[in-house]
Amino acid sequence: MDLPPNLIPDAPFSTGDEGCAPYLLTRPVRRSVPLVFASPHSGRAYPASFVAAARLDPVALRRSEDGFVDELFAAAAEHGAPLLAATFPRVFCDVNREPWELDPGMFDGPLPSWVNTASPRVGAGLGTIARVVATGEAVYRRKLTFQEAEDRIRRFWQPYHAALAALIAETRDEFGCCLLIDCHSMPTHPAQAASPPDFVLGDAHGTSCAPRATRLVEEALSDMGYRIRRNDPYAGGYVTRHYGRPREGVHALQIEVARPLYMNEERIERLPGMVALQADLTRLIAVLRRTDWSFLR
Repeated sequence: MDLPPNLIPDAPFSTGDEGCAPYLLTRPVRRSVPLVFASPHSGRAYPASFVAAARLDPVALRRSEDGFVDELFAAAAEHGAPLLAATFPRVFCDVNREPWELDPGMFDGPLPSWVNTASPRVGAGLGTIARVVATGEAVYRRKLTFQEAEDRIRRFWQPYHAALAALIAETRDEFGCCLLIDCHSMPTHPAQAASPPDFVLGDAHGTSCAPRATRLVEEALSDMGYRIRRNDPYAGGYVTRHYGRPREGVHALQIEVARPLYMNEERIERLPGMVALQADLTRLIAVLRRTDWSFLR
């Protein structure tokens, strides 16, 4: 499939076989802070077999990406924290879902009884294997087999979460606590058109992260002039709720960055504002590096 011209200059979109590594892990030379950064939705290596099975063009598929978020938070390792980034796209396999949230209408036969077919996310067409993109358009031109879904989950979902769980465990072992920063971007939300936030911080309404940690991030971004909201409309997905266990010393905070700050949402291209935003997020990471996190234990 030929790619649209606007996707060629910096090769943000790629196709290949399903044998690519499921994630990239950038580690600091020395761990100095009990933080883990993760970018689960910025992957843009699209398996060729998936692109062939899709009824949508590459740009339409890419609108489900959290485009370039891994780049926005790239300074994490320079400040003593690892950054884990999925290489595969969200529309192919969504690691911010339970492993087996599947829509039975997508498949050519019955699903195993243990598959979660009734979650609200499945009902919306946005399970582990998405039926639709964010605009509501169907992804596939044909029914999938369960084996295809199982293969994606075992080869992509499970390795990503194994790596994330290992990072969290080693961080807590070394520092006595861990704060996971789950990094996302958000499209323009029609309901907030009059006064859109620049960032939404999701801590599952105070259950996945110590309020003091959420407040610290909120204040740092507010001091830079950004408009912040908490938990509206994004309170945190599977990652935040699954890993955020404050009583065990593990905290998880989801950060949603408004896409218009740094990218053209229609063309999936970086805007000049990305440089300034990346610099501000580097400043945020530096603030977090200097923080005494003993209160998370």
